[in-house]
Amino acid sequence: MEKIIKIDHISDYNNLVGQETLHPLVSVTDLSKSKPIRHFRRNFGFYAVFLKDVKCGDMHYGRNYYDYQEGTLVFIAPGQISGIENDGSYFQPKGYGLLFHPDLIHGTSLGRHIRDYTFFSYEANEALHLSERERQIVLDCFTKTDYELRQNMDRHSKTLIVNNIELFLNYCMRFYDRQFITREDVHKGIMEKFEMLVNDYFQSDKPQSAGLPSVAYFAAQIHLSPNYFGDLVKKETGTSAQEYIQSKLMIIAKEKIFDDTKSVSEIAYELGFRYPQHFTRFFKQKAGCSPREYRMLN
Repeated sequence: MEKIIKIDHISDYNNLVGQETLHPLVSVTDLSKSKPIRHFRRNFGFYAVFLKDVKCGDMHYGRNYYDYQEGTLVFIAPGQISGIENDGSYFQPKGYGLLFHPDLIHGTSLGRHIRDYTFFSYEANEALHLSERERQIVLDCFTKTDYELRQNMDRHSKTLIVNNIELFLNYCMRFYDRQFITREDVHKGIMEKFEMLVNDYFQSDKPQSAGLPSVAYFAAQIHLSPNYFGDLVKKETGTSAQEYIQSKLMIIAKEKIFDDTKSVSEIAYELGFRYPQHFTRFFKQKAGCSPREYRMLN
């Protein structure tokens, strides 16, 4: 397997693709002006957003290459592995890139809320596909950031640069909301599969062997990243994926409690709780009374 290249500094990436570094912590690049490069697997030490302006297969998802359409935004967080293995050929990148180091946003509003932009943890096949109007808004944000980078640095520079990046990311949140809506039919099928998977899980012996299921478990079954899956469920149901699982768990727990041939401890283990007291605490939090009290009331 080919070695993964670790690129910790923005200047290292710019040197690799033949781009000028105007600021050590942030860069806006016109990829069409980069020199032809070979494919490689990389691990960035900074945030990267690439606007693909040509259909290309330069990302890897699972065992498959992913061909991006024109006008696609790809988000990569520090520490994520991206790219595809070197096949010996060169290619000319096209589009634009925004790179910014975590050090740039420390102590800023963006730094405090960067985890809210969950799309940095989406998988390659969950990229954002832009309309032409959305693409122009993205390019405008890139242009304004690049403009600031080309001015003499003053006490306003960092604030304006970070604010432009934050504005861009907020637009991306809006665009992803739009994408969730325009793909509603596809997502409806995913939600139906999610409900079926939850029901099947608790009707099997998996809770006894594997314990309570996580959001990541169901996301993997549907071949989505946990963050994308969680955001999808939230937008479709108004509740988090974890809350959805817990609500299903409560329905099944209440049904089991009606079986007075089983103790509360037996029911707890059947549902995947390692300790009966954890089940009692969970049940009381959701129902307002303990499992024993619920059994007596009903």
